[in-house]
Amino acid sequence: MSHTCLNYHLVFATKQRRPLLSGPIMPRMAKYLGGIIHDLDGSMAEANGMEDHVHIAATLPPTRAIADVMREVKAGTSAWMHRDFADMHDFAWQDGYSAFTVSQSGMPDVIEYIRRQKEHHTKRSFMEELELLLRKHGLQFDPRYL
Repeated sequence: MSHTCLNYHLVFATKQRRPLLSGPIMPRMAKYLGGIIHDLDGSMAEANGMEDHVHIAATLPPTRAIADVMREVKAGTSAWMHRDFADMHDFAWQDGYSAFTVSQSGMPDVIEYIRRQKEHHTKRSFMEELELLLRKHGLQFDPRYL
């Protein structure tokens, strides 16, 4: 028997970082994301974001590659946005995503961080936030492609 604990902090943005996830959309988006993660045999601990991006804290099974999960999450939420919001026919996610592994002991901090998105973004932009996350995890990046 195998035992795994594969926790992730996932971050991705709307195409061209357009502020399309405002008002009542983000809470509904969070619930829909939870359903997709569940359908992929995972569990979502938290999802939240701002008008132009989303953060998810989730535990995923070892049978799911993160690239496949993100493809399903983005495709499923795009289709949902087009179907349930008449004025969102041109909604799309930006190419790419950021995925960070999280220890079990670190999950409460990540969950709290995700819950407090509005507070964080009074102090820094999404670009600044993403650069800090990438640096924190020791990832090399070219700012032109963020």
